[in-house]
Amino acid sequence: MSRITDLLHSIPADPLTGALTVPVYQTSTFLQEAPDVNKGYDYSRTGNPTRAALEKIVAGLEGGTAAFAFATGMAAIDAVAKLLKTGDEIIAVEDIYGGAYRLFTEVYKNFGIKVHFVNTTKAENILDYLNDNTKLIWLESPTNPTLKITDIRKVSEIAKTSNALVVVDNTFASPVAQRPFELGADIIVHSATKYIGGHSDLVAGIVVTNTPELDEKIKFIQNAAGGVLGPWDCYLAIRGIETIELRVRRQSENALKVAQ
Repeated sequence: MSRITDLLHSIPADPLTGALTVPVYQTSTFLQEAPDVNKGYDYSRTGNPTRAALEKIVAGLEGGTAAFAFATGMAAIDAVAKLLKTGDEIIAVEDIYGGAYRLFTEVYKNFGIKVHFVNTTKAENILDYLNDNTKLIWLESPTNPTLKITDIRKVSEIAKTSNALVVVDNTFASPVAQRPFELGADIIVHSATKYIGGHSDLVAGIVVTNTPELDEKIKFIQNAAGGVLGPWDCYLAIRGIETIELRVRRQSENALKVAQ
């Protein structure tokens, strides 16, 4: 129960009123006392208090240093892909989510980025494709929808021999069942539409980072490209997170009974 308690206590009370529910700051701009003099916010694309609360909560759930909320899971994946430049290469799990496959093969190929799709259920398989141009090793574990498992720790150990970053889509495991940073990953992505939101009433994406350098890069991309999650959907995602531990554990119990 201590983890559930920690989660609930990570949801901040409103400093203005003491409200225990994070307010929806449905505003585009914020009052500035003078040019660049404000209370930490100036424009909601750059930062919004409801979004900031969600991002801090998810960073804590995953044990990261920062998190960034996007309008969809695909927008989150796209933000990470924007770390790349022409000539870079990705090693990706072969049965990757269809939307990510489409993005990599139909969009980013036009920018000179090469993707190798590999069966990562055997971590050693990535060695056939790992080279100096490999910048991202993109994993889903379990995969969507075939539920194949990759040894994240072993892949991360191999990646450390090069300058490749390990990205783990943790959507299907959720932070309740798996914390990829503890296994050596560098970046975590979520379709928060699924377990984080939990109620099928929003679409959202999250990127979680674990170093100040990556924090700064993803934050810059989030603001520059602008695919941010709106405050109302941030509020709904926070609402969903309050029950994530209970939901995932009960769903897992039910799935085990079906499997048996």
